[in-house]
Amino acid sequence: MAPAQAQSNGGYDPRSWTYDPARNVLVSPAAPDQTSDGEIRPEWSAIPREIVHFSEAQPKGSIVINTTERRLYYILGNGRALRYTVGVGKEGLEWSGRATISSKKNWPDWRPPAEMRSREASKGRFLPAHVEGGPNNPLGARALYIGNTLYRVHGTNQPWTVGQANSSGCIRMTNEDVIDLYDRVKIGAQIIVRH
Repeated sequence: MAPAQAQSNGGYDPRSWTYDPARNVLVSPAAPDQTSDGEIRPEWSAIPREIVHFSEAQPKGSIVINTTERRLYYILGNGRALRYTVGVGKEGLEWSGRATISSKKNWPDWRPPAEMRSREASKGRFLPAHVEGGPNNPLGARALYIGNTLYRVHGTNQPWTVGQANSSGCIRMTNEDVIDLYDRVKIGAQIIVRH
């Protein structure tokens, strides 16, 4: 679950962001190539998904996430997997475990947990209680909910954060990749998250 970037007034108002369909990105109120704290953001390009050899015995249709590699493997069977680049939990918010995909949502709403809102407020960043699904939503185009946890595999309106360790524990993908994965994964599929 991606914390929202702070604006100069310390609040977060998704209505002040704009969507650039040519780049398929959400542009913050700061300059398009800057973060909200004024840092220049490096040029970003997606790391393409690819079919790779996967020797570990896991059921076809399972998901294996290696947070150290920042890669998600969707098991195709016959020793192959589809590998995606993902963003993972930042230091102190990493986790590992095994569960199943409990539900799937198309353009999900985002309701940051109270703990996340409190943690971000202590840093001067105030998160909304609710953001409706759509291009202004930090959860992006799709979400796969992990068991009965607060964690999910989801898209993002900040695709340049994919491949980094900067989430509050959720697994981030580009919207293009999460839509592809969403269409493949069945509810009840096994998911394993490892460091």
